Amino acid sequence: MKYRIEQDTMGSMQVPENAYYAAQTQRAVENFPVSGLRLQPEFVSAQAVIKRAAAKVNADAGILDRAVSQAIMNAADEIIAGQFADQFVVDVFQAGAGTSQNMNVNEVLAARAAEIMGAARSAVHPNDHANMSQSTNDTIHAAIHIAGLAAVHSSLLPALDELHAALARKAGEFDDVVKIGRTHLQDATPIRLGQLFSGYAAQIARARRRVESASEALRELAVGGTAVGTGLNTPPGFRQSMCEEISALTGLEFRIPENAFEAQHCFDAVVEVCGALRVLVTALRKIADDFRLLGSGPRTGLGELKLPPVQPGSSIMPGKVNPVMAEMLNMACFHALGLDAAIVAAAQAGQMELNVMMPVIAYDFLQEIQILAGAVRAFSDRCVNGLEPDREVCLRHAEMSNALATALAPEIGYARAADIAKKALDMNMTVREAARSENLMSDEKLDSLLNIKRMTEDPSF
Repeated sequence: MKYRIEQDTMGSMQVPENAYYAAQTQRAVENFPVSGLRLQPEFVSAQAVIKRAAAKVNADAGILDRAVSQAIMNAADEIIAGQFADQFVVDVFQAGAGTSQNMNVNEVLAARAAEIMGAARSAVHPNDHANMSQSTNDTIHAAIHIAGLAAVHSSLLPALDELHAALARKAGEFDDVVKIGRTHLQDATPIRLGQLFSGYAAQIARARRRVESASEALRELAVGGTAVGTGLNTPPGFRQSMCEEISALTGLEFRIPENAFEAQHCFDAVVEVCGALRVLVTALRKIADDFRLLGSGPRTGLGELKLPPVQPGSSIMPGKVNPVMAEMLNMACFHALGLDAAIVAAAQAGQMELNVMMPVIAYDFLQEIQILAGAVRAFSDRCVNGLEPDREVCLRHAEMSNALATALAPEIGYARAADIAKKALDMNMTVREAARSENLMSDEKLDSLLNIKRMTEDPSF
């Protein structure tokens, strides 16, 4: 590989000859050969949005040359479009606050802008021009909010809409299927399969609303706070102009924070969204676990739900099919919880006027949103949409349950109904058969009380 010599405030560095980045990025590459992980393209795009907006606002304020401004804006547009992805080379686990990441983008922008102008590299400076009116401390923070809100609205919310629609559709399809309810994993009173699925659909609808509501906090941008939130070295009106420009560029509405210091010194907004994601994970795990139980068998388990067979389940047992989509969803949820724990720990690590853990917060936050969105979409498409009930099994289990004695209690009393339930269990009879053997009432009355469909209809509605 051929190299060129670049200078920064610490001296000379050898940089790959064809690289757009310069000395500070190269120092970070050599200092942090940690994981091979890079901040996501969506995050880099959010950084470029900020840089583009700043170039325009600075030029409008008369502090940045128009030609330099336009070149930076053009270069930023290219990065937003996904070009030069191989130039963003700093490991996630890097210098605190993301200074290396910020300078990586500044250096690439400056070099490309100079190239667009047909000028020497020195014509556009990474700090003086690309980073004008900015600091790592406010721009990385703002990029987390921009990329996070964009990911929630472009990926996660649509995925949850798909899952909710699929579950609601199945609730309608399964509304005539009566099955036995289970509490403590023991037989309980009957419930319609459609009612169960309406509960799943409602869980997802509520989780979606929580995520959307919590993500509103991400609309406040710390951009313009520079080093500690005071806005040092920015022109008048910079914060408001930046929020307006970023809103126009992204199609998402951003605003200046109620308190610039609260906004820049902490990550409570991200933690709030993570809290809503934790509720979502709880709902997804409940649904996945229920599917695995209801679909267990097919001969020796509950077998009330037929999960779509999407791939062979065993390398040794021919014909075995596993609930792989529910298993996948569980694993995605477990990973999301791990990311959540890392984000919360990193958010708690802020000290004084800065939280230096921003790069790992950025990476884990976006990954959590992206993993949940992908897992939900696959689960909807490859599992929920193809679900079918085993109507015969559902009906047989419902009729066999000793919990049907509950419907007799108002007529014959709790203790007598308990005796009927015990007899049914001891004699391997149904509750209907046990009650009939005791001549407690007419067959017509007994059949009316033990009508399992009627037991699922709530008289209070």
